[in-house]
Amino acid sequence: MTLFSLFLLAIIQGVTEFLPISSSAHLALLHQVNGSGEEDVALDVAVHLGSILAVIVYFHAESSAAGRGLADLLRGRRQSTDARLARNLLLGTVPLVITGAVIVIMGWEDALRDIRVIGWTMIVFGILLWWIDRFAPQTLHAPDWTLRRALIMGLWQALALIPGVSRSGITITGARAIGLERRDATRLSMLMSIPATLATGAVLAIDLAQADAGLDLLGRAAFAALFAFAAAWCALCVMMRFLDRVSFTPYVIYRVALGVVLLALTYG
Repeated sequence: MTLFSLFLLAIIQGVTEFLPISSSAHLALLHQVNGSGEEDVALDVAVHLGSILAVIVYFHAESSAAGRGLADLLRGRRQSTDARLARNLLLGTVPLVITGAVIVIMGWEDALRDIRVIGWTMIVFGILLWWIDRFAPQTLHAPDWTLRRALIMGLWQALALIPGVSRSGITITGARAIGLERRDATRLSMLMSIPATLATGAVLAIDLAQADAGLDLLGRAAFAALFAFAAAWCALCVMMRFLDRVSFTPYVIYRVALGVVLLALTYG
């Protein structure tokens, strides 16, 4: 990739990761335009890790609490508030890991990146987000996030492995479906992205170590991760600031419009 392509990749990932418009779909479309390369997966995960770092920094209080909770779990202290948060985040990641393993074993990755799949998922899951956000009750808050509700959100999150679904969008949809109010639903969705993406990053790190990736690729990956961090930080600041005043409707309109264009191009 050229320097400009790396910059574009990082900006697209950083901006779209936390908006409910599917970063994986946008990255897949970018690779379709630029042409696929052997380094695509490495760079995709690099920009994902950069954006996740922005989440950890932005939600530093919750991230620290989850870290303390993980330490409590390892010590056998399961009843603390921090331990319950860490436990719920880990449980919410299990369906994603299992589904990802099935997709890899069955060799479905390329089929799921098909433009027609992305077009339909952009439309269907965009409308689903709008419908549930508009009509679901807002009676629950973050302290009401039980083990059962974390598992339900984890099952919704597993659908995000299909490009076009949107990890943030589908977990917000799942959170709103069980009655969480919009701000807490969004915050928990962001926190759930941390273990999910770190798990993916760990797998890639093993692959890169086995492949003996060169310093050139590692340098470009670090460059992309840095810009993805900056873009993700800005996107988070904007979305969380206007969350109480702006619904998800503008994102849904964008999703549906993009989905219609993609389907028109593929079927036309």
